[in-house]
Amino acid sequence: MKICNACFRVIMAVTVILVSAVIASATQPADSAKRYIHHLGADLRVAYIAPARSAVENTYLTSSAREVSASAHIKYSFTYPSASREGRLYPGAYQGVGVGGTTFFDNSRTGMPVSAYLFQGAPIVRLAPNLTFGYEWNFGVASGWKKYNDDLYPPVNLIVGSPINAYINLGFLLTYRLSRNWSLTAGIDLTHYSNGNTSLPNPGVNSIGGRVGVTRTFNSDHALRTLANNSSAGSFRPHISYDLVAYGAVRKKVVNLNGFAEIVPGHFGIAGLNFTPMYNFNRFLRAGVSLDVQYDESSDLAKHWVEGSVGDYIKFYRPSFFDQVSCGLSARGELVMPIFSINAGMGYNIIGNNDTKNFYQVLALKIHLAKSFYVHIGYQLNSFKNPNNLMIGLGYRFHDKR
Repeated sequence: MKICNACFRVIMAVTVILVSAVIASATQPADSAKRYIHHLGADLRVAYIAPARSAVENTYLTSSAREVSASAHIKYSFTYPSASREGRLYPGAYQGVGVGGTTFFDNSRTGMPVSAYLFQGAPIVRLAPNLTFGYEWNFGVASGWKKYNDDLYPPVNLIVGSPINAYINLGFLLTYRLSRNWSLTAGIDLTHYSNGNTSLPNPGVNSIGGRVGVTRTFNSDHALRTLANNSSAGSFRPHISYDLVAYGAVRKKVVNLNGFAEIVPGHFGIAGLNFTPMYNFNRFLRAGVSLDVQYDESSDLAKHWVEGSVGDYIKFYRPSFFDQVSCGLSARGELVMPIFSINAGMGYNIIGNNDTKNFYQVLALKIHLAKSFYVHIGYQLNSFKNPNNLMIGLGYRFHDKR
């Protein structure tokens, strides 16, 4: 079994466990007489595929497959009743699980990936008596891609190097409440598919589009609530908390030798630590500066190339451990909601070799298993376009006064 496939099977297993936990929690009584409020929804999405650098121009796909996608989704979610603590602190917030199928209108070449994901959203503000503006993110895996095959000519595609890829989506939505139990939604969203550099090629698939949907609510408590309605939830004391995250991953590597790009056989290990003091401004937002230390087994290889070795027989002298360690500082911001937090940051490696001394970006989902303990699933880029690696690990928060 290839390491990259094993890695994504671990992610899928974690997703299944977390999905089961979300569903199980939704069936437990809340801290009020009423159980959680349940929702069942469906939506349709159409999107324009943004070019992923020059790779898309050479995918040998039809023009429609390069430009348009469509998907259908079924989603289950729950909200906290207004009488519960979470319902008062995060009014209107919902979270759940979804499944969606996507077509690129050239499925014999691209496949027709099916996504399974966690999602969360909330109405931010009310625009009219029955109209709200809000957001929703999706995070999961998409399986069923027809990956790049270098034994074929022309290749099937140069966009996707693995049959399973990470799926990330962010949408901004208008929701109109038709009645106590029915709502319509419409909005725009952004979608990204990538394998986190666990397999090559990996330029990823990015799209921007629109969606429409309908939601059926069960055991509604009548209230149309938004995050702006939490002023009656009591005072919040700003404070500093400290996050410690340990993570690992595997990645593929391309090195430039004498002006030629060489894909190095095999996979390389990643291990990292983040220590992040963060100021908690309110219930929804905290921000701070993170000390980021990462060991990358694939970094600095070009300087240690065994001259004359190429292709499947390429060889390198092993760099020293500290030659492959980088250390950076990043500015971090975090959206805090029930069960999940979304963390984003930008930083620069001030210590490292030529491979790692760069401007990097981080996006991570924190899934809270206990008050201070969480699963960390992240993705790191550099220069806003080059995939670095996944960041799969565990975290603990000290001095959490929420």
